[in-house]
Amino acid sequence: MVTPERLDALQRGFARLLDSHGVEAVNAYPLFDRLVTAHEEPHRHYHTLEHVGEVLRVAGRLATTSPGTVALAAWFHDAVYDPTRRDNEERSAELAARELTALGLDSATVTAVATLVRATAHLGDGEPPADADARALLDADLAILGAAPVRYERYARDIRREYAHVSDGDYARGRVAVLERFLARPWLYFDARMVLEGDGPARANLAAECDRLAAEIAAESAG
Repeated sequence: MVTPERLDALQRGFARLLDSHGVEAVNAYPLFDRLVTAHEEPHRHYHTLEHVGEVLRVAGRLATTSPGTVALAAWFHDAVYDPTRRDNEERSAELAARELTALGLDSATVTAVATLVRATAHLGDGEPPADADARALLDADLAILGAAPVRYERYARDIRREYAHVSDGDYARGRVAVLERFLARPWLYFDARMVLEGDGPARANLAAECDRLAAEIAAESAG
C-alpha cells in the first residue's frame, strides 16, 4: 500500500528523472499517471507501486554507471504484468521504448532502458552480468528475497494471490521449481553489500518456503 505522501514523492522523483532528459513536468505527469494505473490493476498484489518504490530505493544504493537509466527501467520493468503470460518483460520493454521515444528521449537511452527491462526476466545462469546497471537492477528486483521473514511471507502470499487462477497443487510444484532454481545459483546478488546483507537471509527465506510448499505437496499426495 502506497500512502498519498509516498505517491507524491514518487511523482516528484519521476518528474525530476524525466526533467534530466529535457522532458517538462507537464509532459511527464501523464506518463506517470499511466504507470500508476498499470501498477494498480486489480490482479496485482505484489507487482505494485510498493514494489516499484522498493526497487528504486535499493537501486539507488548500488553502484551504477547510469543511475537515471536504472531508475527509468525500474519504473517500466513490470509495467505490463499478466501472470497468465510469459512475455511480460518483453512487452514492458516495448512499452518503455514507445513511451520514452514519444517523449523525445535519445535512442541510446531508450535502448538501454529496454535492455535493462528485458534483463529482469532473470533468465541468466546466475553469473554476474557484465553491465553494472544490470547488476544493480537485478539485485534491486530480487531484494525482497532477503527481506525480514515477516515481509518475505507477505510477499509470498501476494505472489500466490496473483496466481489465483492456478490450483494449489500446481502452484506449489511450479513455485518450488522456481525457488530451487534460485537456490542452485552461485549468486543470488551481485553487489558486495547485497551479498553481505541479503544472501544468507534470502537463502533461508527460499528454503523455508520450499519446505512449506513441499509439505503441502506431500499432504495433497497423501490425501
